[in-house]
Amino acid sequence: MKSNIRNAVRRTQQSFEMITKPKVAKAFKEAKRLGLFDIDWYQEHYGTFPHELAAFEDYLEKSKSSNVNPSGNFDTELYLRCNVDIYLNGLSPLIHYMYHGRHEGRTSSGVINRWLPATELVPRDSATWKDQKIAIVLHIFYADFVAKFAETLRHFPTSVDVFVTAGTAQIERDATDTFSKLSNVNHIKTAVCENRGRNFGPFLVNFSKELLNYDLMCHMHSKKSLYSGREQTQWFDYLHNFLLKDKHAVKSVLRLFDEHQDLGTYYPTSFWMMPSWVNHWTCNKPFAQEFVDDWGVDISDSFINYPVGGMFWARPKALEPLLNQNFNYEDFPAEPLPNDGSWLHALERVIGLLSEKQGFKQFFYYPPLGRFTTDKTQISSSYYKTSEQLLGDISNFDIVSFDIFDTVLRREFNEPDYAKFKLGKELTSQGYFDSPQAFIKQRNDAELYCRKTVNFEGDISIYDAYKQLAKDRGLGEDLTVMWAEKEFHYDLAMALPKDEMVKIVHELDAMGREIWFVTDIYYSKAQIAKMLRKIGISIPYKLFVSSDIKKRKDAGTMWIHIKKLVDDSGRSFIHIGDNVRSDAQICGDFGLQNMHILNPEDKWRIAGFALPSFKSETNIIKWGPMISNLGRYPYFGE
Repeated sequence: MKSNIRNAVRRTQQSFEMITKPKVAKAFKEAKRLGLFDIDWYQEHYGTFPHELAAFEDYLEKSKSSNVNPSGNFDTELYLRCNVDIYLNGLSPLIHYMYHGRHEGRTSSGVINRWLPATELVPRDSATWKDQKIAIVLHIFYADFVAKFAETLRHFPTSVDVFVTAGTAQIERDATDTFSKLSNVNHIKTAVCENRGRNFGPFLVNFSKELLNYDLMCHMHSKKSLYSGREQTQWFDYLHNFLLKDKHAVKSVLRLFDEHQDLGTYYPTSFWMMPSWVNHWTCNKPFAQEFVDDWGVDISDSFINYPVGGMFWARPKALEPLLNQNFNYEDFPAEPLPNDGSWLHALERVIGLLSEKQGFKQFFYYPPLGRFTTDKTQISSSYYKTSEQLLGDISNFDIVSFDIFDTVLRREFNEPDYAKFKLGKELTSQGYFDSPQAFIKQRNDAELYCRKTVNFEGDISIYDAYKQLAKDRGLGEDLTVMWAEKEFHYDLAMALPKDEMVKIVHELDAMGREIWFVTDIYYSKAQIAKMLRKIGISIPYKLFVSSDIKKRKDAGTMWIHIKKLVDDSGRSFIHIGDNVRSDAQICGDFGLQNMHILNPEDKWRIAGFALPSFKSETNIIKWGPMISNLGRYPYFGE
């Protein structure tokens, strides 16, 4: 199968090489004839150009990495998402479509409005925007980026000072020689950096306090990815375009910073080919506690606006608490770093929060509309989808796998520990515990002890936890096993279907798709099957329960098991779940297709409601059903 994909990609490349031989002018005429390029539409969105052909060339170059559109009749993002071979090979989507894709029946459409910003910043010309003192801060690990950045800076609209942290002494010499020849570079300062701190550490160690002397700073770094047989630079190119290279965008940014002194940070909206959960904290909140303690930033939300990729413009005084610190390389975690989950990943996420804590606003550029905005809701725009669209997105897979809790099953009062609380009330009234809270703590401590005894490998059952509780309390195991059964039945009584999701499960079965359920839980396989019956699942399915097979999604062991089964079957597979880490990020790390959906609490927050504390039973009874009901369908657009 892999060789067939490679051959198809090779044929696409060869065909594209054949069709790109005609001059761009000929392609421009064809695009106009087909109504696919509209100069008035393009200039309205992306600024003015000296002539039509220049605008067309601008689109062709940007569209290889950016979701800009040539007219209202062609959606660049849709074409590249649906035809990933075109994206991976760095081909212009419109050229490919005109000469190749439309004859093959490739998927395309007119422009789709995925998000409409609620606010718009319109830059105005002024006499002072060029007077701002600007620092361009570059971390260069790959030598070829010296020339790339130099070509961009050659056309930068104002004079700048350049700060370079270089991966090697040779890169430092090349940067000094190359940038010093640019007429608009006033001063250049360089440092050879240690391989520590990634793109943040070097400039914070070497230049942080100097940057406080500037009105604005732009932080960029060399970034590459190697996969699919070629160098992938689309993510970098996207950020490079709208941070430093695109004349219209850069001039607009400088004018907006000059006009609005309350703007603190700027970056384009998150790269459009990233997963929907890219703006989630994932596993990084524990590493951010230091920033909460030192700066008072609020990390309570699950989704967050931040410069994904670590490249941004900022007003240095908006980041003063960070820039004013004394850093050494030893302050940063040593390599090798994980793909996610580190102090540096947390630092990247708090850049915007720190700016806001300092009294400034963040603003963004949204390429499909060519708009600047302070609207922060784009981070959740991927979670607007009707149940019909969701079914359409997953119905082409042979095997469709679902998480259970908060995916197809919801709890009446939303709070997972409420079953324990109800049992705790009963046991308190019988004199076994001083309070429901005391019971929950001792029950959870017993579970944690059991997990420690197996070195957190595999999983344990609810009965293991209650047997340990019997030992801790000097009680008979028969009694605590009965308590375990009661906890389950309290939970079972509160189990409700996520109706739209259960309906989709049954519709997929009717289409002949194989249904799997995969869950990390201490309940037994028989107990989970009983819960699925309770919420109306009445079709054949395969059930993978961590306590039964001693493998967990969040540890990756479950996905190793699932991956082998999928590969052996030779069939296509997708998993749907609400946990960013275990259902999406880790699942994807094993090469398994997945789709992240919102759990009820995240949907509640995104809808603009404050999440109440569930420490009191009064709040659980009052707010729990409302949150559970809102989260019944895991997207907006139901």
